[in-house]
Amino acid sequence: MLDRIWYHRTLLTWLLWPLSCVFRCIAFYRRKRFLTGKQKSYRPEQPVIIVGNIGVGGNGKTPVVLAICRYLSQIGYHPGVISRGYGGKAGSPLLVTETMSASLCGDEPLLIFRRSLCPVAVFADRQQAIEQLLQHHPECDVIIADDGMQHYRLARDVEICVVDAVRQFGNGFCLPAGPLREPVRRLDDVDRIVSNGGLLDGFSADVMLLEPGSWFLVQNREQVSHESVPQKGWALAGIGHPQRFYQTLSEQDIEIEGYVDVPDHAILNSGQINRLQDQVVFMTEKDALKYSQLAGPKWYYLSVSAALPDAFYSFISQRVELFYASRS
Repeated sequence: MLDRIWYHRTLLTWLLWPLSCVFRCIAFYRRKRFLTGKQKSYRPEQPVIIVGNIGVGGNGKTPVVLAICRYLSQIGYHPGVISRGYGGKAGSPLLVTETMSASLCGDEPLLIFRRSLCPVAVFADRQQAIEQLLQHHPECDVIIADDGMQHYRLARDVEICVVDAVRQFGNGFCLPAGPLREPVRRLDDVDRIVSNGGLLDGFSADVMLLEPGSWFLVQNREQVSHESVPQKGWALAGIGHPQRFYQTLSEQDIEIEGYVDVPDHAILNSGQINRLQDQVVFMTEKDALKYSQLAGPKWYYLSVSAALPDAFYSFISQRVELFYASRS
């Protein structure tokens, strides 16, 4: 239903359009209050890189965050990550640990921690998340915010907006008539646009391609060879844009027997899990975090990594160097 509303202009879309205008005005004036200094933003002593989007649903932020973490670590920095921890139950700021469950900290923060080995702190209040991060990891010299473009209480030195090249901006309307949290012209003010999977209409962007990596068993995260992975099974993708994962499976020459529909960040119910116990199931790495204790013996996940142009990484390093040069 949301696809029909948000990615087309139907009668229901136009009925919701007045509410969309109200939402758009609220977003505009809220941002304006921070830009004009009427409301103060928190600014830490480290540069802050925001990786966010203007639309709801999965756009590919997590691979971008991981790519930035990897690059900054390679050139000698000590990045730390903060996140709201969407889908988690943290009632106070907390550091993500290896043994923490995705239900507590959120699936994306846990994935970022395990893949990057960088410290990750989660909480809805980004200032408190940063304070928690720096209290335990004072060596962190760059803060990367997973999401948070609209969290204007946090000052930022770099804004990166990630856009899905397939869905782009939907019908162009803000919530609830469309998928946008802010109007498209907000992209005129960001520092860099990353387009996930192709070119964007009307905007210059760094094109990101997701490169498939290795296969792993969900139960124990044991890596398995491509040759030993079955070539037929069920596909599970509890992400914002599951069609991208299904396409990746097809490119891996895997025949999809059926699809298990799960909303973004959601988990299968016990009946679904029991029915799939003896089946071959393929899922994303983010999904796998939720099923390590529940998975059947033939459940697999595929890791992916972001491929971004050199110019993107050069931009990141230049902005971080500029930040510290201005402080010296």
